[in-house]
Amino acid sequence: MARPLLCAGVVVVIQVVLSAFSLDSPAHLRSKREWEWKKFFVYEETDPSEPPQQIGKISNTHANNTTEYILTGEGAYTFFKLNQHGDIFVLARLDREKKKTYRLKAQIKDIKTKREVENSTEFEIVVNDINDNSPVFSESYVNSVNERSEKGITVLTVLATDEDDPSTPNGKISYKLMNGTNLFDIDPKTGMIKTAVNTLDRETTSQYKLIVQASDLSGSGPGSNSATTIVTININDINDNKASFAKQTFRFDVKEDERPEFKIGILEVEDQDERQNKKPVFNMRKFSDLFHVERNEMHDGVLTLTKALDYEETKAYHFTVEVTEEGLVQPADISGLALHTTEVYITVLDVDEPPVFTYPVYNFSIDEGPTKQKEIGYVSAKDMDNTGYRIKYVIEDFDCPVEVNHETGRLTLKRELDREVQELHTFQISALEISPSGQKSYALVNVRVKDINDNRPELVGTNVYICESDKKGTVIGTIEARDKDYDSGILSFTLAQKSFNFSLHDNRNNTANIILTQGHFSTENSASNILEVKIRDSGSPWLESITPLHIPVCTCHADRQRDYCRPDAQTAVSASALVTILLCILTILVIVILFALRKSYQKEALVGLGKSSGEIHQQLVTYDEEGGGEMDTNGYDVSILSSACQDCSVGPASGPAMYAVVKKPSACTGDMAVMIEVKKDEADHDRDGIPYDTLHIYGYEGPESLAGSLSSLESSSCGSNLDYDVLSDWGPRFRMLAQLYGVEGSDSDSSY
Repeated sequence: MARPLLCAGVVVVIQVVLSAFSLDSPAHLRSKREWEWKKFFVYEETDPSEPPQQIGKISNTHANNTTEYILTGEGAYTFFKLNQHGDIFVLARLDREKKKTYRLKAQIKDIKTKREVENSTEFEIVVNDINDNSPVFSESYVNSVNERSEKGITVLTVLATDEDDPSTPNGKISYKLMNGTNLFDIDPKTGMIKTAVNTLDRETTSQYKLIVQASDLSGSGPGSNSATTIVTININDINDNKASFAKQTFRFDVKEDERPEFKIGILEVEDQDERQNKKPVFNMRKFSDLFHVERNEMHDGVLTLTKALDYEETKAYHFTVEVTEEGLVQPADISGLALHTTEVYITVLDVDEPPVFTYPVYNFSIDEGPTKQKEIGYVSAKDMDNTGYRIKYVIEDFDCPVEVNHETGRLTLKRELDREVQELHTFQISALEISPSGQKSYALVNVRVKDINDNRPELVGTNVYICESDKKGTVIGTIEARDKDYDSGILSFTLAQKSFNFSLHDNRNNTANIILTQGHFSTENSASNILEVKIRDSGSPWLESITPLHIPVCTCHADRQRDYCRPDAQTAVSASALVTILLCILTILVIVILFALRKSYQKEALVGLGKSSGEIHQQLVTYDEEGGGEMDTNGYDVSILSSACQDCSVGPASGPAMYAVVKKPSACTGDMAVMIEVKKDEADHDRDGIPYDTLHIYGYEGPESLAGSLSSLESSSCGSNLDYDVLSDWGPRFRMLAQLYGVEGSDSDSSY
């Protein structure tokens, strides 16, 4: 490190102070000084030399050729050394900023014996300062001051430090502004910066950057050290500029169907102040009942609709708006150039408006329960355009208990209302304009259900029991009742039937006490203790109820805490069992009715078949195939049909059968008789057949057919003198067959 330039006239001194006596020496009371020394001078930051620089000399009266000096303490033989003659030398560079003083101890000893000849003494070496350090600013400085501040207002204070000795000029610092001296001042000793004028204007300059210099040696003379820093000073805004309108005229269009609080437009305001100091206040000179101007977040004016406009009444509006400033610092800047007023023109636009209800909310009331008064009230809406279109009223809620007349707006009840279920019914009703645009508006309807006395009192608190130890006059419990009606008054309690074991005391607060009039009850007694309580409300007309109160007999502890209670005899059927029984009975009745209906339909169908022979012939299904030829022989086996008359053994096989064999008349004289008998027998034994006989009748086959006619009514091969009266004896199942052969049935067979 190069040796710094020293200021003229400044001397750095190394002072050596020797103590005359050691505190622990037994000879400290001697008055004669044994040690002697002088003062020497040396500079800080001096480079070591060869030979070392001598800075002083110490001596002792006992020193001779047989003694030597010994140096101990801080820096001994590293920074300082002492020779045999008492000379003190500097061995290294010294820095006062690291260590200002060194405490050392000097001893004189015999060279041979190494014993002290004289008591040791302590002394200090003080290192004096030189100007080897420059001032330092430890931080950057930023602060602010309001515009238009008074002269002499403190802005901030700067501080620089110097490691040199502050008691010397080397450590004394002075401050100086390098710029901005026309606006700010600085104290050269303290570094305090103040305003020099009262005309600071943020709108002109919002920030200043000052250069501050700090110098030691009081800032004068050669050899001084200095440093600089930048101080930033921001100018705070105040409300010193008056707001003004950006334009002299504002024009807006507003539809007549716009609702209140509709924002029509913005009245732009100019203000050179910052937003937080932009505080315009607006005043309207006319139509303040229709419009108002309020300040928005940008501190401009928002023109807002206060009341709905009507094109049919007024088509345009013109008014003046004035702006003033809230909290304005006077005198205000550019006050003479500001536009304090502006003209506003509003044009109302015509639109097809929806109907308008007389009231936005309708409130009605009606009694609950069955009432003759079905009408609730009326709602009404008007077409403001006067177009003459009809208005239709609609309640869009299908569950609403109220209906409206579409033409008149008359509100009536659709069903009874119950206040205990729902006290207030709220719904919307719409008014629809019957026009191409179909404009619609809504209103809210509230129907409040008024209470009537239609609910009987109910017993709710029934914690009543008898202890075996209870005696006459004991209050065995308190019962409580309630009424669902709104204003049923105080409920009164009485006994429906006089009791010899109990009495009732009405407390006149909807409760009553049950008092025991007889004692000696026991759980072994199976008698049922049932008390019928009559409760009556105070409504008009009053209603009452009778409720059976079951009072069990219990074994109790000393404080009437129940231990065991005799259960009541189960003599009644539970509700669930009763419902099950009723459902079973209903199911049986339905099955019986269905069975009876089915039998009735079958009887009607069979009776319809009981017709005369002529009617039967008209409904027979005949096969009208071509007579003779190959087709006839393919359709019927004539040999089988003709053999039926010759074989008299045709019939069911002998032996046991599943069903009873019906006795059949002899039919050997005719082909058709045997065939019919066989067919009938097959039909009787056919369990999958339809419930009545179906006869296949074959019509006349023509003269050329070998089989002739197969008709059971017209066949000539079987003869017509056969006796079929026996058919009537075979029972109702053969009544139709007997009718086919012309046999008249008896009266007993006429019913099936």
